[in-house]
Amino acid sequence: MKLLVTGGAGFIGSAVIRHLIQHTSDSVVNVDKLTYAGNLESLESVVTSTRYRFEQVDICNREELRRVFVEHQPDAIMHLAAESHVDRSIDGPGAFIETNIVGTYTLLEICRSYWADLPSERKNAFRFHHISTDEVFGDLPHPADFDNAPEQLFTEQTPYAPSSPYSASKASSDHLVRSWMRTYGLPVLITNCSNNYGPYHFPEKLIPLVILNALEGKPLPVYGKGDQIRDWLYVEDHARALYKVVTEGKVGETYNIGGHNEKQNIEVIHTLCDILQDLAPGHIQYRDLITEVKDRPGHDRRYAIDAGKIGRELGWQPAETFESGIRKTVQWYLDNLQWCRRVQDGSYQRERLGVSDYSKDKL
Repeated sequence: MKLLVTGGAGFIGSAVIRHLIQHTSDSVVNVDKLTYAGNLESLESVVTSTRYRFEQVDICNREELRRVFVEHQPDAIMHLAAESHVDRSIDGPGAFIETNIVGTYTLLEICRSYWADLPSERKNAFRFHHISTDEVFGDLPHPADFDNAPEQLFTEQTPYAPSSPYSASKASSDHLVRSWMRTYGLPVLITNCSNNYGPYHFPEKLIPLVILNALEGKPLPVYGKGDQIRDWLYVEDHARALYKVVTEGKVGETYNIGGHNEKQNIEVIHTLCDILQDLAPGHIQYRDLITEVKDRPGHDRRYAIDAGKIGRELGWQPAETFESGIRKTVQWYLDNLQWCRRVQDGSYQRERLGVSDYSKDKL
């Protein structure tokens, strides 16, 4: 099978491609615009494979996308290309609308035309797998806000209630994908995942940011009280799940993917500090660097995934606990500090994002 992966130079996309080349016999075409968060160094272990090809293409570019489809003739699409950082979406929502909504629309239209012309056997086997986020569901009740609140989890039937420009753009793209199946018959699958972590993560996200700041003795920012709860999923577990879905999932279905690891943000930061104290002891106590900062506007309080469906129907379970995965992650960053330095191109130096005066009219 030949898979076309959009956003394959990003954090999750590169993990998917490494998994495909290292653990399957499939061929992969990586379509990536190479924005600030796209980094081909994350794919150095697979670039020499004859089953891997790279195309630097923006998914909003209809003509270039059409060329890629005609030239490479994919059997399935795994659509991961997206602007993904909530804080950046607060400062500049336009890029999120353009890539996540217009780009998904453009890809769907090219896909629909391509799929319609396939021979019947290939047409029946074709799949469009859209990879999304649990943030489209908004947030869940936080235990601190309710006495004896019933345990609630996001399921595949949870109504959408996005809170940020990022999550709203992803919710929009989810709706587009479903409508292309209902209206045109395009065979689609959708997955919504919890917070990913692991190797090759761009350092604007919480875990790599904390690791790198701690090593340099810089403040470790905690939004508000740090009691926001997230479900953490090791990125290589996610890659295995995505392959399960695109090869074994039922057309038209949605699958939630989570790591069964609910943690408060402050717990995550404490864990990182303690592991670093063990693996890279220095002249400072890393916990002393923790600094409370103003909370993010519209910050969701709690995410938690019910991943029961993918377990029951496709037999997937995460291999890593949070404790095992987070220690592997810290060790990877300690062993790959040069990668971290090279991936930062100068436009981002781990400063706080999402705190501009968003109330002003900037049109």
